[in-house]
Amino acid sequence: MKKTTVPFLAILALSACHRVDDPTLQWEQAELAPPIDLPLIVANPQREVFFGDLHIHSSYSFDAYTMGVRAFPEDAYRFARGGQVRHGVGYPVQIDRPLDFAAVSDHSEYLGIARRQAELDDPGKVQETYDEVLATALAGRAWRYLWHFMREGIRSSSAQARERNFGVPELAQASVNAWADIRRAAQVHNAQGRFTTFVAYEWSSMPEDQHLHRVVLYGDDKVPGLPWSSLESENPEDLWKELQRQRDAGHEVIAIPHNSNLSNGLMFSASQHSGEPYTEALAALRRSIEPVVEIYQVKGQSETHPALSPDDTFADFELVEQPVMASAPARETRGSYARDALRLGMEMNHAAGINPYRLGVIGSSDSHNATSPVNEATYHGKLPLLDGTPGIRLGAYSKDVHEQTTMHRWSAMGLAAVWAPENTRSALFAAMNRKETYATSGSRIRLRFFAGDYPDTLIDAADVIEVAYARGVPMGGELHVSHERPPAFLLWASKDPEGANLDRIQVIKAWTDASGQSHEAIYDVAASGDRMRQAGTEPLAPVGNTVDVARATYSNSIGATELRVLWRDPDYQPGQQALYYARVLEIPTPRWSTYDAVTLGVPAPEPGWIQERAVSSAIWLHHEGDDT
Repeated sequence: MKKTTVPFLAILALSACHRVDDPTLQWEQAELAPPIDLPLIVANPQREVFFGDLHIHSSYSFDAYTMGVRAFPEDAYRFARGGQVRHGVGYPVQIDRPLDFAAVSDHSEYLGIARRQAELDDPGKVQETYDEVLATALAGRAWRYLWHFMREGIRSSSAQARERNFGVPELAQASVNAWADIRRAAQVHNAQGRFTTFVAYEWSSMPEDQHLHRVVLYGDDKVPGLPWSSLESENPEDLWKELQRQRDAGHEVIAIPHNSNLSNGLMFSASQHSGEPYTEALAALRRSIEPVVEIYQVKGQSETHPALSPDDTFADFELVEQPVMASAPARETRGSYARDALRLGMEMNHAAGINPYRLGVIGSSDSHNATSPVNEATYHGKLPLLDGTPGIRLGAYSKDVHEQTTMHRWSAMGLAAVWAPENTRSALFAAMNRKETYATSGSRIRLRFFAGDYPDTLIDAADVIEVAYARGVPMGGELHVSHERPPAFLLWASKDPEGANLDRIQVIKAWTDASGQSHEAIYDVAASGDRMRQAGTEPLAPVGNTVDVARATYSNSIGATELRVLWRDPDYQPGQQALYYARVLEIPTPRWSTYDAVTLGVPAPEPGWIQERAVSSAIWLHHEGDDT
């Protein structure tokens, strides 16, 4: 038998923590609650915001199965629609509120094969208990499958790998069957106007442990016979070209990069994968195939980093800078975060008229439990054997473990927010292509962001949204500016109805100077209470903090339920290449680790609280002569 590898030593240490005292393991078998009958949302020409998760894995992903997940795509949609499902550890889990849309996006590499191999090894086994899953993992069986697949299949095409079947003829249909089940589950659960599903998969290129992953998302039922994987090529440019070929054949498809924070600077480079300079054709292809990027998820945020944005006091939010095994080398920050990519795109445009980075933003969870664990109070982890219980998760804070792993830094986030006239595949997919989207860290903040030639009285007008669309552009848009007066930005945020009050709204501006060097600035444009008036020219005062770490509670006695403002850039310069996006912050609330500590009756690790947030897609200013 293959010797247990280093990851399993970490798992053993984690699993031993609070193994008996962990209340999560004290549950009784019961009937699982069914999904909720979701209401029909009537089409709205002024658009509604819909919240969803486009990055969910089931047991058909090789890493999910080997780490204890036994759920199917059907379970993911059941969970997203408000039903209960069984966590890989065994206890039932349920979302706090149903989502509006979701996608199962299992890894295309070795799709369904780990599960099928285990079934062949032990015919008839359908569901394992937590102890059986743990025993299988610690015995090395799961990793034996995984490393066998990687050793036998890597660097060969997936067609060749499937033909060879890793030496097991019975695996010939594993990927085909898994892909068929993913498509079937999406079809069964798609309900026009009520709940939308997308057929999707994850392309998981990871050269030298550098994350270049993308979720590939289809806009309708017309999808290829099998997903395209990094076994064909680890080069993202080859993926874009393949997806363009699929578009030419009639498919509607986009790719959504994620975990750029772990890409070691490769996700948003100034050059091609080969090191050669970008061409306009390749930059245009990337802009077309990748309209949005995922900036919030379990493995950290990818908006910005303190080293890149030293004047941004909120840049240190939920940072994860290394993969699961913390022994990996330090990561390059430049080229790894979305704000930096937006700035780089403007610099490239100034220097050569080429910009590959006109990116909108979304969030999604990257859960491997067939769930969306984005609520801090009910967080149940990414992978059962790595972080599936409070005891395992808080065990990751112990010194002998956290030097090998990064699970204690993982986050309960994020969600994709999409403005569309109705909850259908075509409407949501069109919105993602035009970038009328925003990312949240898990909270369901409602955020509007427009720019245009607006009168100062617009903010109080009864038809404010109608005028905003008619005389300007929403988030993700490009505003054509032909006069010297600065455009007006309309910002309107409402709190999550079941969440925390709002602290402030900020506008992040990026621009290039005459030499082509990019810069950024953060403006506080609206805030709760009387803090904006009191601040004057000084920094805005903190909103305060009501979090009781010992009890994992907070109070909405501070903050605002709604903030809105019509804002003009005080530093506007006519003809300056610039972009703007909005960020909304909640008041402080307890982090998942604080809730876990209360559950276990142990001291809470730091940080004990966080400020949930929403980040909009940018609005670009277009001046005469700027053609990209």
